[in-house]
Amino acid sequence: MIPSEAVGLYIHVPFCRRRCHFCAFYLEIARLDRIARFQSALLQEIALHTQQDFLNGRLLQSIYFGGGTPTSLPTEYLTTILKRIRATWPTSPTAEITVEAHPSTVSFEGLSALAKAGFNRISLGAESMKDQDFAAIGRFGLVRDTATAVHESRSAGFQNINLDVMYGLPGQSLHDWTDTVESLLAHRPTHVSCYALTVEEDTRLAQDIARKVVAPPDEALQVEMESAAEHILASAGFARYEISNYAKPGSACRHNLLYWTGGEYLGLGPSAQSYLAGTRFGKMADLESYVERLNDDRLPIVDQTTLSILERQRDALVFGLRLLRGVPRLTSRAAERDHQVDTLLNQGLLDSDHDRLWLTPLGRRYADTVAETLF
Repeated sequence: MIPSEAVGLYIHVPFCRRRCHFCAFYLEIARLDRIARFQSALLQEIALHTQQDFLNGRLLQSIYFGGGTPTSLPTEYLTTILKRIRATWPTSPTAEITVEAHPSTVSFEGLSALAKAGFNRISLGAESMKDQDFAAIGRFGLVRDTATAVHESRSAGFQNINLDVMYGLPGQSLHDWTDTVESLLAHRPTHVSCYALTVEEDTRLAQDIARKVVAPPDEALQVEMESAAEHILASAGFARYEISNYAKPGSACRHNLLYWTGGEYLGLGPSAQSYLAGTRFGKMADLESYVERLNDDRLPIVDQTTLSILERQRDALVFGLRLLRGVPRLTSRAAERDHQVDTLLNQGLLDSDHDRLWLTPLGRRYADTVAETLF
């Protein structure tokens, strides 16, 4: 359980070598001139946040470098940013410090430097353990890159290693998927994230499906794939603790648990989101505007909303239901959502006992529908 005083820091690194066909996140193609401007602006953002004391002197319990592809930055940039963060805000000696990485963007030397600087968790975007799955989703690199990255990460000192994989990829069979899950287990990760492929508007994947270049995800097949993954991972000692996440004992992602348990976090970088003192706000989702605002010594904050007590309780219900353990039954009553909850119970999307409320397997499949109903 995340303590109520815990606070996390998220750094959005908006660079990739190229955009995957399914990706709808804000990103820029990595170029050294853009990266240099980003780093300079990010360090200024840290300085401005410090002046306003957004964290009220609390210890950082987690620091998460996400993207994009953080490891598209030179290693010395990442270590400089982390050093500045730790010099700026008090950080727990046991803080979880994560860096996301594309397997082909890391080396043993770079990983060793990251580990020495204090990074202690790495999340590798494997996506699949079969090369044949990559072309239709526009993902560059090879499966052997993942194997090499895991080996070098562990050799460099990373003991907490997550592998991200996706199911329901174009042309992927149930057998292909179970092979992927079993293959990644050979690399002994401590954490596995399994995401169903979703089709986001205005992505290359959505365009390819509309043009019938690739087939849309088969929902019934994805259901079979989800069940197969849960069985294989459970047999290997992984506990499913959130809709898409599985962990060995003691290896659940502490930073992501902040999101799901109503914890607070500050987001840095273009498009990063924050939740502090009951207020949600974002940062400009445009690199040039972000840099210009910070060059003027102004924080690039947009969409700032202070939530009412009822809205906070609603969010606690919606986000908490992503966890397999669910939420206390009182959470739904506090959020004044009993009518919607009763509807979802009758539809078989939620289940409950006297004390708790949780998503059924059907509800996990339609988690977005549940969230929309409760909002």
